[in-house]
Amino acid sequence: MEPTLHCARGPSAVGCLGTSADHVVVHLGARVKRGDIVVFRTPREAALDCGEGGLFVKRVIGLPGETVHEDAHGRIEIDGRPLSEPYVQRAQRLEDSASFGKTWHVPRGDYFVLGDNRPGSCDSRVWGGLPKKNIVGPVVKIIHG
Repeated sequence: MEPTLHCARGPSAVGCLGTSADHVVVHLGARVKRGDIVVFRTPREAALDCGEGGLFVKRVIGLPGETVHEDAHGRIEIDGRPLSEPYVQRAQRLEDSASFGKTWHVPRGDYFVLGDNRPGSCDSRVWGGLPKKNIVGPVVKIIHG
């Protein structure tokens, strides 16, 4: 989730910008909306495709029933309308071309989540929708380490 949330630099922390990890406060069970950063238990597919499980932190982009499209410049569209994402830098968008031109339909009961660090994020573009039941809650406060 760099640069929004920092992980601590270390031998196994590729892409981390901070010297210490940030922490989050989560509103357990609260309703989520587009743009929220959420903590969730990784679905089985995510654990298999990303090589790790446990708790993940990503941003809600697509809501149940919507169509998400990534254009040829890494910009996201929801049901054909561009999504404003000031938290993703232009260079990061262009660096991650693996999903350019792809479209996903978000199943009922699922959410489409992406990391702010698009080139280093294993997210819904890889493993599909996030079931609502896996969401712990939205982040309500970031405590910088």
